[in-house]
Amino acid sequence: MHSDVRTSATCVRVSSLRSHSESVWFETEQPVSVEQIREVLRTAPGVTLKDDPQNYVYPMPLESAGQDNVFVGRIRKDLAEDNGNTLWLTGDQIRKGAALNAVQIAELL
Repeated sequence: MHSDVRTSATCVRVSSLRSHSESVWFETEQPVSVEQIREVLRTAPGVTLKDDPQNYVYPMPLESAGQDNVFVGRIRKDLAEDNGNTLWLTGDQIRKGAALNAVQIAELL
């Protein structure tokens, strides 16, 4: 453990009846700040930003159950990749995970 290996980890234990949650890692071509990511997500359709961990505000499966939007938060820079970022999301697996998606696709067509 005495090395310069960079790593970034997320550990979560959540019991949930209705909502799925995901830890998402993504890489951008150019560096972006956490605040830039927040700004994009604040105005993104179908997204509810819940990102103030210092005040215990972050996405929880209990909150997203019965909701159409996907809740996103815990946005941070990845410690292992310069252009890497991570976030946590949760969404109702029946509404946004299945039925609502089919309706929204049909509406677009």
